[in-house]
Amino acid sequence: MTSAAPSAVTLAPPIAAFLARHGLANARLEPLAGDASARRYFRLPDKGLLLMEDREDLVGFAAYVRLSRHLLSLGLSAPRVHGADPSTGLGLVEDFGADTYSKCLFDGASEADLYELAVDALLHLHHDVRGAQVACPEFDMATYLAELDMFSQWFAPAVNPSVDRPRFSETFRGLWADALAPLKDATETLVLRDFHVDNLMYLPERKGLARCGLLDFQDGILGPCEYDLVSLLQDARRDLAPGLEQALLDRYIARAPARLGGESAIRQRYFLLGAQRHARIAGVFLRLSQRDGKANYLAFLPRVLRQLDTALTDAGLVEIKTFLTAELPGWAAHGTALGQKADENKGMIHV
Repeated sequence: MTSAAPSAVTLAPPIAAFLARHGLANARLEPLAGDASARRYFRLPDKGLLLMEDREDLVGFAAYVRLSRHLLSLGLSAPRVHGADPSTGLGLVEDFGADTYSKCLFDGASEADLYELAVDALLHLHHDVRGAQVACPEFDMATYLAELDMFSQWFAPAVNPSVDRPRFSETFRGLWADALAPLKDATETLVLRDFHVDNLMYLPERKGLARCGLLDFQDGILGPCEYDLVSLLQDARRDLAPGLEQALLDRYIARAPARLGGESAIRQRYFLLGAQRHARIAGVFLRLSQRDGKANYLAFLPRVLRQLDTALTDAGLVEIKTFLTAELPGWAAHGTALGQKADENKGMIHV
């Protein structure tokens, strides 16, 4: 995590009281840059800690504390929670520093080495049957379809304002319910959900898999092992070097637990989950832009739509592609144009 521009930090009374209870009343705080959530972080540079504030999602805060302990118990590197007040959404967590995967890649670190480390961390989690032994919601069919409503409610009308949204959503849901049926019997694990370069840290002072630090897992859910692999290898934020996705997918398959059913089953779920995820993200980016004023996320839209188109083909989802072509003519081109326009104007965007 990186610090935002220096500014005076005015603490609300609950925060000041929380810090005082932990002997940190006079600690120096530095605000960190935000993301798409309402969650806030402050660095305590002299203490090796972060102050986390998540007053709008107390359920998510409690999940963060619970899943941090769970991941640590499995031998993975999650920030250790040193103090928490679930009633106010305030926590003191271990500071992993500033070396996100994104920063390391920008600074010239080996892309293949970093990604192999992340894939191996997932393999470690997926081989451990205790991975799914934690209280979490389940990634069931109702959840998959509710997420796809993002596409129907936000992306579809953005590229075709005259679309009949209720009818589109009903048909879209039906097609996806059939397409995602193979996931009903998928082996479950803890799915971190946002397993990508902005939420992974490189911790070179540690050894082995512990060098891969995990962040932003409070939305964890019990679901298919391949979901986080898709999040990593088909990232909305960046393209991998040519051939690297296939090499890393092969690495995962060669080392995957036998209970996943082998290469064909893993690939089928990988492509299905990729298509579902990209459709959801396309809708999320439109919502962030139109509802929340965060138009900068549209700059990622062209990549997401390319990934969606490819994943629909790889997963053999011909009926869904045909439906999109009929209901949203030129959907990929129109969506890409929205993203390109946002990219051209990104210097004017305030977030």
